[in-house]
Amino acid sequence: MNNLIIDAANKKICLSLIKDKNIYSISYENSKTNYEKLTILINEFINQHDLKIDEISKLYVNRGPGSFAGIRNSLSVVKAIFVAKKINYYCFSFDDFGDFNDCKYENVPSLCEKFNVKKNLINPIYIS
Repeated sequence: MNNLIIDAANKKICLSLIKDKNIYSISYENSKTNYEKLTILINEFINQHDLKIDEISKLYVNRGPGSFAGIRNSLSVVKAIFVAKKINYYCFSFDDFGDFNDCKYENVPSLCEKFNVKKNLINPIYIS
């Protein structure tokens, strides 16, 4: 099972890929240019690890709180992937996990399951 985690809500755009039992991560500057090419960054990242988008089992996207532009763009990209490829997504916030101390990207899939985060539901949290 291959999971892709996307977080563009904060100071950096962070991508994490859980492929089999391996975890790969990369981050980019949180800039307008990178927002505009987010799909390219995602595609290049998963291709570096010998995967295609069709081989992703689930997507996880940080819904905030955070940057309006970052959240809006990452949610749009994930929704487009869902429509085109029928890959289920989970919109999480680290706030969803309460006081859980081990909030690392590689734990997001199990935390979403544990805290019953609903799939294919978008409910962004923007910082004003």
